[in-house]
Amino acid sequence: MMKTVALLLFILMYVGLIAFGKARPWIALGTAAIFLVLGIQPIEGVVGAIDWNVLMMLAGTMGTVALFIQSKMPNRLADRLLQVTPNVMWAAVLLSLFSGFVSAFIDNVATVLMIAPVGLAIARRLKISPVPLLISISVSSNLQGAVTLVGDTTSILLGGAAGMDFADFFFFQGKFSIFWAVELGALATVPVIIFLFRGHRERIEAGELTQVEDYFPSALLATNVLMLIGASFIPNKPALTNGLICIVLCAIGCVREWIHDHSVERVKALLKEIDFETLLLLAGLFIVIGGITHVGLIDDIAQLFVRLGGGSLLGMYSLIVFGSVLFSAFIDNIPYVATMLPVVGGIARLMGCNPVVLYFGLLIGATLGGNLTPVGASANIVTIGMLRKQGYEVSTKDFMRIGLPFTTVAVLVGYAFCWLVWA
Repeated sequence: MMKTVALLLFILMYVGLIAFGKARPWIALGTAAIFLVLGIQPIEGVVGAIDWNVLMMLAGTMGTVALFIQSKMPNRLADRLLQVTPNVMWAAVLLSLFSGFVSAFIDNVATVLMIAPVGLAIARRLKISPVPLLISISVSSNLQGAVTLVGDTTSILLGGAAGMDFADFFFFQGKFSIFWAVELGALATVPVIIFLFRGHRERIEAGELTQVEDYFPSALLATNVLMLIGASFIPNKPALTNGLICIVLCAIGCVREWIHDHSVERVKALLKEIDFETLLLLAGLFIVIGGITHVGLIDDIAQLFVRLGGGSLLGMYSLIVFGSVLFSAFIDNIPYVATMLPVVGGIARLMGCNPVVLYFGLLIGATLGGNLTPVGASANIVTIGMLRKQGYEVSTKDFMRIGLPFTTVAVLVGYAFCWLVWA
């Protein structure tokens, strides 16, 4: 009976998350509260159900990234790229690759907000439509969010589930890790961009370089990355190590900001840049997932997947990758990945296989699948909103003309790489 109630509540929560995007944190927290009242998730297990390391890493990284954006360093880097581009086609290639590089360390939406204005300026100057240029920037930022531990919320969730540190995203258990799968997928999209922009050979005259207002945030972000790398070599370190690194560096940035400007309002503005709604959403999801795990639903779902996969590791891997692409084309990948990670772990236990290949398949499908449709990722929604403000309406067909080949090429390359290396 308890299992049936938990399943119904879980399904209702997911329907609510899809139907009422703005209320997602409260829907997740409300469901978590019901789970606690009904005893589906024991109250004494709440603290253990929430992955505090993940929440601390997210909060700290968001604050540091906000400082980095305010410094205008990303804008200067984009300006430097434009100085070496001969025409619009190569500008599209370089801006797409640059947005991917930035999104390896910065949230995808923040990446788009930084780099899309550069694309708009180019289109305005040359009197061409900015739609394909901005869509390319958006899908590229989504594509490479999974290459590092701090690149995307889904990566941080994977790190927590698989026990991966920053360096593990490059080499894990003595093998090439997911970084290489995603980067190969990104490189495979370059011919796609060249083909899509083959008719745009208009020359670009770069303007003046943006002046960087403060170099300290760049040093702070670099220190964050280096310390996470260093921490990955510490054996048996405390579970909250990575989270504490990110939180402490963010706090240093806030204190330095106050000392530098003596402005409490500026520090408050910085803290507002932290996406507390996403943090609350994840906290609620952790409790709900803890509850359905406690009553045995995760094991039941894992067994269902094993039956659907026919007992074949390749069949299971393919089901997870391409099923995740389909789901992520229409729903936010954060709750999806948070839900599926324990399921994938259960599948691996039932099949007696290394869970890494299935974990990586989940991330490849869920992260890259969001590029299939305009509603599959927050960065895509933000991009379409920016274009709408400029008077450009983007249809699903317009978006998929770029998103479909991007997704297909990147997913297939990542899918093949991970299978060949990890199966």
